[in-house]
Amino acid sequence: QVQLVESGGGLVQPGGSLRLSCAASGSGFSIYNMGWYRQAPGNERDLVAAINRYGTINYANSVTGRFTISRDNAKNTVYLQMNSLKPEDTAVYYCNANKLAYTYWGQGTQVTVSS
Repeated sequence: QVQLVESGGGLVQPGGSLRLSCAASGSGFSIYNMGWYRQAPGNERDLVAAINRYGTINYANSVTGRFTISRDNAKNTVYLQMNSLKPEDTAVYYCNANKLAYTYWGQGTQVTVSS
């Protein structure tokens, strides 16, 4: 069992930055594939960025060059650095951990980009 707790969301102006954190409890964090998803009202939950257990990273086209995902296995934490934020980045951001048939979600953190 893995529990995920996101933090770092908030209100930011267009062009600003935020850093999201996802702290995981439980054992075996280093062998989980980790990801950040987001869901805006009326939309599906979409992948934003992912980093697997080997450190391979992929991003959604809409955030490439602006967002950076990283993980610190010693701290059981995955991060999402978000720069050059746009109003269309407004959503609830969810942390995901998965391996084999197991998948876990955090409760989500709201990111609002508005002037």
